[in-house]
Amino acid sequence: MHQLNELDASFLFLESETTPMHIGGVYTFDAGENQDRVTFEDFRLYLNKRLHLANFFRQKLMMLPFNLDRPYWVDDPEFDIDQHLEAVNLEGGSHADLMTLAEERLATTLPRSRPLWHVTWVDGFGEDDSLPSGGFALIVRVHHAAIDAFSGEEVMGKLLEYSADNGVPVKTAHWHPEPPPPADKLVARASINMMRKPFQFMSLTRATLGATVSEFLQRPMGRFIRSRQLLNAPRTPFNRNLTRKRRIFSQAVSLARLKSLKTAIGPDITLNDVVLGLCSETLTRYLKRHDAQPAEPLVALTPLSVRSNSLRRPTGNQMSAMLVNLATDEPDPAARIRLIRDNTRISENYQEAIAADRLTERLPSTMVALSTRLYTEFQIAQRYKPPFNLPITNVPGPQVPLYLQGARLVHQVNSAPLFHGAGLAILAVSYAGSVHFNLTLCPDLIPDGDCLPELILQSLDAIERSALSANAKEAESQGHFSQSASSTDM
Repeated sequence: MHQLNELDASFLFLESETTPMHIGGVYTFDAGENQDRVTFEDFRLYLNKRLHLANFFRQKLMMLPFNLDRPYWVDDPEFDIDQHLEAVNLEGGSHADLMTLAEERLATTLPRSRPLWHVTWVDGFGEDDSLPSGGFALIVRVHHAAIDAFSGEEVMGKLLEYSADNGVPVKTAHWHPEPPPPADKLVARASINMMRKPFQFMSLTRATLGATVSEFLQRPMGRFIRSRQLLNAPRTPFNRNLTRKRRIFSQAVSLARLKSLKTAIGPDITLNDVVLGLCSETLTRYLKRHDAQPAEPLVALTPLSVRSNSLRRPTGNQMSAMLVNLATDEPDPAARIRLIRDNTRISENYQEAIAADRLTERLPSTMVALSTRLYTEFQIAQRYKPPFNLPITNVPGPQVPLYLQGARLVHQVNSAPLFHGAGLAILAVSYAGSVHFNLTLCPDLIPDGDCLPELILQSLDAIERSALSANAKEAESQGHFSQSASSTDM
């Protein structure tokens, strides 16, 4: 048993029918090399042997009366794996049919009465170049209160195998559910916490104010002003209230190509700068296509993992976040990445004042949820500028193929939750030599989201041309300088 922290609990209280708070996606496996076809029952037995690898598989929420305090994760004595699995045969369906099914599942909330996860097994693929013949797919949903994008990749790495020969056999661990704690004891603890909350909130206010003053005193005025401007994002068509509909898209890009681009732009450019720059160029092209590009630069919320290498619990949300100016007002896409690099460094310096874990450490999750509900009910997203335009998360994954019962994971489309006022989220996940740019969106805000994967490829080409052109001009300039120096010496 353990209690959810404020950040985990906020994902519960923020959830509604139009904002399901789970992450996951579609994982497609190629079983063509297998002599024995992998069946749904094979998968069920496979997963059942690995439930002990993550606590959230067999733990459910224990809520306190009137939400007096944050919920607790407790063992579910009535756990039944069959309540969390379903099998669907596409009966010769296409990749589009698979994605339609996934979008329907991902738009549906998970029942709170049992552990907050669900997997849909899908097979019966038809003739489609986008689907492996004889393969299968998993549509995975796990509530954001249980894991974040970073720990989700760790869990998938533990559930899957690193070789096609099924790797090291996993023994089924005997599980004995612990009884839930007495409710009166938790209510008493909640009463103490309620008395402490006002002092904690005052402490948070002083700490945030102190960090702001420190930033003001220790760094130049101009830099401080630029940091504060990050909190004033422009309005875009996707910064409105959501509906229940969801769509997901993905585009794979060679990791080696992105690394080469990083080197071409500058020695101090990081891969994360290139990822943000590619997203920025894609968004710029999309907004220009719809005559909706604002004069002010877009702002991205970029989650950061603060997980310790020595941590023994690879689940839950252990994140901070920074706001990054995407420099969409800069027309040159390569020069824009250099600006993003500078803006990222500024955000890192200012991170102490706006870190997600510090804001939720003492700020009650119920207050966060109430603020968000009011934000939705009064349609503030339609009337005022948003604090940021969209979240962009870059998650490093394994660079070797993963397998399930000998079937190789060949493609993944990861999903992210959406919030009112942010109808688009980008999750970049690297796997086996590629970076998969995954887009989760509300189609009522972005009706032509299917153009975004192609815009990613067009944007990558444009950034490469810009970088090569800049390097050629620099080489030419250095050549002229060398010739001038030689003439002077003569």
